[in-house]
Amino acid sequence: MSEFNVQQREHGEISVLDLKGYLDAHTAPKLEDAFQDLLAAARFNIIVNCRDLSYISSAGLGVFMAFIEEVRKNEGDIKLTNMTPKVFNVFDLLGFPLLYDITNEEAEAIRKFTEKRK
Repeated sequence: MSEFNVQQREHGEISVLDLKGYLDAHTAPKLEDAFQDLLAAARFNIIVNCRDLSYISSAGLGVFMAFIEEVRKNEGDIKLTNMTPKVFNVFDLLGFPLLYDITNEEAEAIRKFTEKRK
C-alpha cells in the first residue's frame, strides 16, 4: 500500500497543504478530504507544497482538476510549489503549467497571493 500524507498549515489568509509520499488512486481521497475541508471553511487561497511528494498518478492530478473551478469561482487559486523534476514532468506532460501557477519556492507563491490583494 502506498504511503501518503497531507499536512495543513496556515499563513495568514493562505492555507498550505504539504504533500508527502505517493499520490495515486488509493491515496487521492486524503487530498480530496483536505480540499473539501478548506472549501467548507471558505479558505480559497491554497498553496500545495510538493517538496516531499515523490510520485503522482493521473488520479492524483484529477484531484486538482476537481477543485480548481470552485476555488477560482470564489476568487481564490491553487498554486503549486517545490516540485521535484520527476513530479513536475508529470504535471508538465499534461499541460498543468498552462492551468496552474507553479513556483519553485513557497515564498514566491505566498508573495503572489499577497500582491493580488493589494
